[in-house]
Amino acid sequence: MPIAFCPDARAERIAVLYQSISPPTIGGLRKAPKPGGYADSGADIAYALKRAGYQVVTPKAQPDPAMDLDWVFPDDVAGIVAARAAGATLLWANTVLFEGHPLGAVMGKMWIVGQPPKVMHRIDDKFATNLQLRVHSLPVAVSILAALSASPGVQALDKLDAQRLATLGLFFPMIVKPVRGRGSQGVTRVDSSAALHEAAQALLEGAEFGDQLIIEQYLPGEELTVTVFPAQGAQGGRALPPVRRFNHQDGVAPYNGTVAVAHNSAALSAEAQQSPAVMVVLDACVDAARVVGALAPIRIDCRQDSQGSYRLFDLNAKPYMTGAGRPGRDDQDSLSAIAARAMGWDYAALLGAMASGAWRVVS
Repeated sequence: MPIAFCPDARAERIAVLYQSISPPTIGGLRKAPKPGGYADSGADIAYALKRAGYQVVTPKAQPDPAMDLDWVFPDDVAGIVAARAAGATLLWANTVLFEGHPLGAVMGKMWIVGQPPKVMHRIDDKFATNLQLRVHSLPVAVSILAALSASPGVQALDKLDAQRLATLGLFFPMIVKPVRGRGSQGVTRVDSSAALHEAAQALLEGAEFGDQLIIEQYLPGEELTVTVFPAQGAQGGRALPPVRRFNHQDGVAPYNGTVAVAHNSAALSAEAQQSPAVMVVLDACVDAARVVGALAPIRIDCRQDSQGSYRLFDLNAKPYMTGAGRPGRDDQDSLSAIAARAMGWDYAALLGAMASGAWRVVS
């Protein structure tokens, strides 16, 4: 897919999209829509860009800073048509994309900030993405697919006792999580076969995430999240300062809809960033962005194994991009915004750097 990059995002009229379309079930797997559809972070983005002097198109002529939907357009066909009719020349896809998403019809007509729909569709399968990274010799947590019944590449849940799991490279404690999940929703640490089967049965019977799940190596050490800007033309990819996660709940970072990440996350010190283990994982994260074909920033969660080496375990094609600025949202910096501040960027500067990577398909 040949692409061109936007020469000057400040010359474009930017409209931010939020999630109004529920992602489809893909091969029996679901990515549950986010309550509110990322309208909150979309409004943060539009508000900060407007204050920074960018040309921002909004559904309301005089948007209220306290009203999310005054700032963002739905990501369905009607919303994209409305944004274009309002004069938008650049769409900021602050939403979950998938193959067949309406954004695909305008990728050759407008500048885009976000992933191509086919790329996000592929990346959102966490098991397939980690398998792809592993094939490229990147350090990824050990994991398997499981379901109520076996199929090619999928283990039958009732056959997974400790002995069988050990032959697959998995030892307690372990993590049970959705294949197309969001954040830490549905993620559970389990310490025994009984706990594993209970958590897996609950996840499958709930049917919110589909009919398969991932059983993954539990990594007991420090957790870092790394925001990566992908390569653009002659400019190579780069990682922002890693952010350390703490105050886990039963070994899992709490869902950001429950606990704002500003309360359990902090950028790693400059000295700590120079440790050999951290430098290795930062390089691996930059490589991962290249391997998956990212065209916009991604966020990768990593954690130390028992030997102190970091392993990648969750690649997010659309980082949650909230940021302080609007009234009452001073504690809403996202993990990527925390990383940006550690290198001297405020939230608007982070968004400006993202806007400068806007792309368009060319024939």
